[in-house]
Amino acid sequence: MASTMTEPAPLMSSFYAVEAGWIDYNQHMNMGYYTVLFDRAADEAYAEIGFGPEYRDASGCTTYTAEFHVRYLRELKLGDRVQAAFRILDYDEKRFHSYQELIREDGTVVATGEGIALHVDQSGPKVAPMPEAILARLRQVAEQHGKLPRPETAGRGMGLRRRR
Repeated sequence: MASTMTEPAPLMSSFYAVEAGWIDYNQHMNMGYYTVLFDRAADEAYAEIGFGPEYRDASGCTTYTAEFHVRYLRELKLGDRVQAAFRILDYDEKRFHSYQELIREDGTVVATGEGIALHVDQSGPKVAPMPEAILARLRQVAEQHGKLPRPETAGRGMGLRRRR
């Protein structure tokens, strides 16, 4: 990730290019691949926090996604390059709430993703408390991200708006 834990900025992922196999018959990226991009970027952020493959191998614990919501704001075309801004909005001893923005190279936010992740002991599998070292790192990241304004669309419900 491009940012550091000492900056009050989101964690920024590497750039990813839209692949040919992701383009649908409408000649733009199929909706499912937005989630692929969010997932790849989250893997980078999770490693920064301490949830990478090494942690899983050493502890038998990992993260599972419990819920994930995507907002599609702009279409992506073949070859477009994007990176994700990743933020922790909230956490407790067993889970955390994250918010991401997919940002095209020109600075346009093309999608947002918001999720709840669970800390899971894979021997069950069962949701389990995080060890203090991981929790301390998550706390540090959340404190830095908490200095930023909360995204207006975070926690937003979904439904049809009716004109009255």
